[in-house]
Amino acid sequence: MAHRNEHRRAENKGTPHAEALAAFTERVRLITPEQWDAPTPCADWTVRDLVNHLAGEQLWVPELLMGATIGEVGARFDGDVLGDDPVGVWTAAADAARDAFAVPGATELTVHLSYGDVSGQYYLDQLTADAVVHTWDLAEGTGRLTRLPEALVDFALAEFTGYGDLSGSGYFDAPLPVPDDAAPQTRMLALTGRRDRP
Repeated sequence: MAHRNEHRRAENKGTPHAEALAAFTERVRLITPEQWDAPTPCADWTVRDLVNHLAGEQLWVPELLMGATIGEVGARFDGDVLGDDPVGVWTAAADAARDAFAVPGATELTVHLSYGDVSGQYYLDQLTADAVVHTWDLAEGTGRLTRLPEALVDFALAEFTGYGDLSGSGYFDAPLPVPDDAAPQTRMLALTGRRDRP
């Protein structure tokens, strides 16, 4: 079983989702003890709150890909999921989500989200874009590695552009104006109401 999981991880290593999780993990491991309570660009979220949010998202993945509904999962992943080992919990949640999407056919499954049924691929793309922008949030909160991998920026930029004005969702601020020749990371962040810093 362990060998099979390692094989799946190897196959899935190069996907945008896996790369986004790896980028976030790299920055999680740089968090110093005093930074867990530091503010982030996300209103009312500390560094710990941000990591908790993304860990919670990944914990949902295996459940939803197995066909569970939001109601069936219930409040299991509400509140603080990090406990006394935030880095360990994040790492385990990321590994489980990556392994779940590595199962053949996972992207073709129907996933029951709060606003309706979507394909596994749509769910995967949404999670990936969210992880990319929150990786920048974490980097800003800790002051480390604020330049994101180009491939991830390009992926998230295309994804967010396709969503239109994200502020209507209630999860993002209104888009910010940027010059037409702005760098991809600057444009991607602006779509989510974030101001990039050179």
